[in-house]
Amino acid sequence: MSSPEKLAEAVLLPGFAGTTAPGWLRRRVAEGLGGVVLFGRNVVDDEQVAALTAQLRGERDGVVVGIDEEGGDVTRLDVNTGSFVPGPLALGAAGDPELTTAVAAALGERLAACGVTVNLAPCADLTLAAEDPIIGVRAFGSDPAQASPHVAAYVTGLQKYGVAACAKHFPGHGAATEDSHVALPVLPRSLAELRAIELVPFAAAIAAGVRSVMSGHLVVPAWGDEPATLNRTALTDVLRGELGFTGTVITDALEMGAVSGAYGRHDGLGRSAVRALAAGADALCLGGAAFEPGHLDACVAAIVAAVEAGELPLERLADAAARTAALGTDPAPAIPGPVDRKLGLEAARQALRVRGEPRLDGPPLVVDVQTEPTIAAGPMPWGLGAHLTALVPGTRTMTAVPGDAEAVLEAAQGFRSVVVVTREAHRHPGVRALLTALSTVDYIRVETGVPGPADEGGPRIDTFGGSWVSLRAAAEYLA
Repeated sequence: MSSPEKLAEAVLLPGFAGTTAPGWLRRRVAEGLGGVVLFGRNVVDDEQVAALTAQLRGERDGVVVGIDEEGGDVTRLDVNTGSFVPGPLALGAAGDPELTTAVAAALGERLAACGVTVNLAPCADLTLAAEDPIIGVRAFGSDPAQASPHVAAYVTGLQKYGVAACAKHFPGHGAATEDSHVALPVLPRSLAELRAIELVPFAAAIAAGVRSVMSGHLVVPAWGDEPATLNRTALTDVLRGELGFTGTVITDALEMGAVSGAYGRHDGLGRSAVRALAAGADALCLGGAAFEPGHLDACVAAIVAAVEAGELPLERLADAAARTAALGTDPAPAIPGPVDRKLGLEAARQALRVRGEPRLDGPPLVVDVQTEPTIAAGPMPWGLGAHLTALVPGTRTMTAVPGDAEAVLEAAQGFRSVVVVTREAHRHPGVRALLTALSTVDYIRVETGVPGPADEGGPRIDTFGGSWVSLRAAAEYLA
């Protein structure tokens, strides 16, 4: 058996800055670091990502390369353009699990060609709370019986090309009303409710052979005060014992506010690493943008100290290291071919829900109402204006914020068609107030998030996501 230091290093999956691997990272990969997680800050295009992963493999074959590529609103490969595939809620709205398999396979094919070994997707969460600030369009729907076939289909498609899927955020984040990036959510569920609702999509993912599951930083009171990531009942008794999962348990990023508080507190991060391993987690994500080698050193030191103190059995650490390493190899994948980039647009068209008769009467004014994206999504191109400008000559576009009612009303004068584009208007009182202020304008609404109520009563298109293809599909319909 390897030394505790080597085993501790082997369970860590840090993020890093830059589009090439820094020297400290290459050295640690060569010495046995488990792997890395890529973010938008690490991406220029597919060719650059492939070169980056080849650089890491040049240091050690079998290194784990993870990425958060959910498609739709949470994309890393397409962070500069918007995703070429619709997100989960749009696929759920399209209602065809075979289509979901095909879209996920196209994404898996592309990730495999980029050298990614594990995709931290799909969300097996459900879209349950109207005020939920973080899941929303990232889930396949709100009904476990309808969402579960899509979760399973996504796992099957993604893993076709050897990229491990990761069902997240166990036991399910959708009914929580806090964002675990900044606070510790509590899931208000009894155990019976949990088994009937949240755990159903995870069971479907496990039945489909999902190779990894990500723990969520949220508390289920019936399991105690510890968030699932640090909770032995959650990870060992329920996920492994009750649901029968035998693959790799990956933590959500340990520096998130729900677990470690303020980022950079080495002791807090190291203790969280130990507690997660003891609870049954295998691979530890450390994704902070300001990540430094010192944070890795702190985690390794804390893990080794816990082994030496008898707090963490060496066998548990060795098991975690072996399960982490399993995500760096491809079990006989299909050979990637050219990626089908038309499929995502076809799926986005199928997902559209149209109410009333949203038709243009001449070139429109397009008002893209900006709200902050979620932390998970981050900044990304969004809006319908550019798409309709490309398709309908004479289109005028404007970007508005919720307080711009007067400017929008003035701009709308002289246009027979006005299109107002929102992102989860129901969660933003200012956006709802703007829509009310525009009640004198005969506008078409395009909603690109979780739809919410159709309270304004006019013609409307719901896209169920803000990906490039979802916005393009809505623009095509109007044009």
